[in-house]
Amino acid sequence: MSSADLTTDVARRPFTGRRARLGDLVLEGVAGAAALAACALVGLIAWKIVDGARLSLSTFGPGFVTRIAWNPVAGREVYGAASFLFGTAITSLAALLLAAPLAMGIALFLTELAPRAIRGPVTALVETLAAIPSVVIGLWGILVLGPQLRLHIEPWLHSTLGFIPLFGTPSPAGASIFTAVVVLTIMILPIVASISRELFLGVPQELKEGALALGTTRWEMVRGVVLPYARGGIAAALILGLGRAIGEAIAVTQVIGGGVFIHWNLFDGGDTLASKIAAEYQGATSKLQISSLISLALILLVFSLVVNLLAQWIVRRAARSHGGGTVRP
Repeated sequence: MSSADLTTDVARRPFTGRRARLGDLVLEGVAGAAALAACALVGLIAWKIVDGARLSLSTFGPGFVTRIAWNPVAGREVYGAASFLFGTAITSLAALLLAAPLAMGIALFLTELAPRAIRGPVTALVETLAAIPSVVIGLWGILVLGPQLRLHIEPWLHSTLGFIPLFGTPSPAGASIFTAVVVLTIMILPIVASISRELFLGVPQELKEGALALGTTRWEMVRGVVLPYARGGIAAALILGLGRAIGEAIAVTQVIGGGVFIHWNLFDGGDTLASKIAAEYQGATSKLQISSLISLALILLVFSLVVNLLAQWIVRRAARSHGGGTVRP
């Protein structure tokens, strides 16, 4: 057993070898109750969603996940999640693909290149962007971003990259999957950038100075020291950003346009799991429709749990590679 493991084991037994005081016992009880309450809350949410989705799951079975249909007409009701799963996947992954290099660039600029005088204001502005309500960003997407993309960016991408199915004929409506991708990029950018900035600040200064002393350029130091040291945390930040994109509802609903079909043209409309729930739940008229919408929420819940567990696993694995004992459960 390593010394790091021994140190960690001692640190996790705070009352060993001394008399437990009343304040310590109260603190342990309150903290444990809070942790149990959080677990119970997650369990209650999961139980309620599973209970609400039972009618849909019993009616459509596993085929609900693969069926491309959403017909709420009484007497001919049939529902499926495939088109919404596709919309969620393509919007979230495309947004992450756009946000990742931008967030890394912002974080590196703020930690390695920015003059001290502007480092604070730029950091505050980036963090303020994360605090803007999603409905405001969605409204800005309708009034400003959507028309600009429709008139300038989408025609240019179609004329330049039209041989790729993703960049097909632009829709005259303005609301499209591409607009939703850009909106999601704006929403997850400050999250990934802020976490990456903290990770880069945590790289030991002696490692960076040692690399520079060996004659490396600043970019070589970043590529050989900063990025490898923080790669686990960066991966976790990107996964958390992906989880944020998957679960976003209001802003996406405002700009994506809607539609129950699968296509590769980013300039046409579509829907995601979250946007479909936000758009239809209040107006649902039948028990089966409500249950089907809750089934979409169940899929989202599973996605969220998987994304968070994956992020924690990556962080723990990276922490072990940097020193071991501090990540023991």
